[in-house]
Amino acid sequence: MHSRRVVPLLLALLAPACSEDQSPTTPTSESAELSQGALSFRQVSAGPFHSCGVTTDSLAYCWGDNSYGELGDGTTDSRTRSVAVAGELRFLQVSAGGYFTCGLTTTNVAYCWGQNYFGQLGNGTTAHHSVPAAVSGGLRFRSLGAGWHHACGVTFSNQAFCWGTNRHGELGDSSTVVQRSTPMQVAGGKRFRQVAPGFRHTCGTTTTDRAFCWGDGSNGQIGDGRTTRRRLPRGVAGGHSFGQVSAGLYHSCGVTTDHRAFCWGHNFSGELGDGTQLDRLKPVAVAGGLQFGGLSTGSQQTCGVTTGSLAYCWGANQVGELGNGGTDGRSRPGAVVGGIHFTRLSSSLGEASSHTCAVTADHRAYCWGYNGTGQLGDGSTTNRLTPTPVVGP
Repeated sequence: MHSRRVVPLLLALLAPACSEDQSPTTPTSESAELSQGALSFRQVSAGPFHSCGVTTDSLAYCWGDNSYGELGDGTTDSRTRSVAVAGELRFLQVSAGGYFTCGLTTTNVAYCWGQNYFGQLGNGTTAHHSVPAAVSGGLRFRSLGAGWHHACGVTFSNQAFCWGTNRHGELGDSSTVVQRSTPMQVAGGKRFRQVAPGFRHTCGTTTTDRAFCWGDGSNGQIGDGRTTRRRLPRGVAGGHSFGQVSAGLYHSCGVTTDHRAFCWGHNFSGELGDGTQLDRLKPVAVAGGLQFGGLSTGSQQTCGVTTGSLAYCWGANQVGELGNGGTDGRSRPGAVVGGIHFTRLSSSLGEASSHTCAVTADHRAYCWGYNGTGQLGDGSTTNRLTPTPVVGP
């Protein structure tokens, strides 16, 4: 299931040829009806098969697949509507990974729940948890993120720590240890502002606006000009000043301090957004000249929010993950239909099944794309080609 050779074959079979011209449409009346009773979200995160969010009153909710307890409600029952994470914790942020979730509380303590085969819950065990379990070590984090089978966080002293699988060096601790069940500091002495775990690699930005990546580099996703596995952070080539980076399945992207978007790595479906389908070993500018406030890399797609609060996506689109009303892929940014103003978004890492979720300025959550396990949170398992409101419990 996780072999990278499977992805191009699936896309070749399922994805139509790229089309650069999509006519925007507006959300359906069905979507408007679904918005009734919706929760007010401050932040959302799209995982491969589930999604989670934090409301304006700091409560965490999740929806979608729950095979390992990744929804955190104390059960393993999947949900097509949002369900509250168990306990009385208040959260600043949640991040949905591969069959697990991590959250950062209002006291800056990290908790994780769900699958734990690889120690990705960070609590010193490999036992699954269907309710939040505290990450070991007593660290206080400023931010955190969950990847496919590993997670990372940045402390207030700008140190990065990661835990979970390390088979490809994605923890960045310089070792060949296969997995870690407690946080390990990323080696190299870099001071990080932000760290983003992906599928088998991780990227981060330092306090001096430099981008570094480590882990699997077989498709150029490290961005150092090679296709080599790296067990230590390696500087991304090009000399760009990055304010934010995101690690996807086999590609990475970043937004510079002057709001330009660059991507590197795998590009079979146009996920680098440069108008081609050629892999790139170093950062290449995303076409179109748009200015982005932030972006998120998924499996074979990338989405971003411009400085004008509009969402654009590019790459594969076989299940509507670009949100453009169709299923034609794009190798250049295309507007998400509806003209909705978003403040932030999150694209999932699911290999042949991707979705994106986003939050508006008035705290409404929308999702679009694949919905086979209810990860869009609209009460159904129907794929959506346009943004659809997440409904309440």
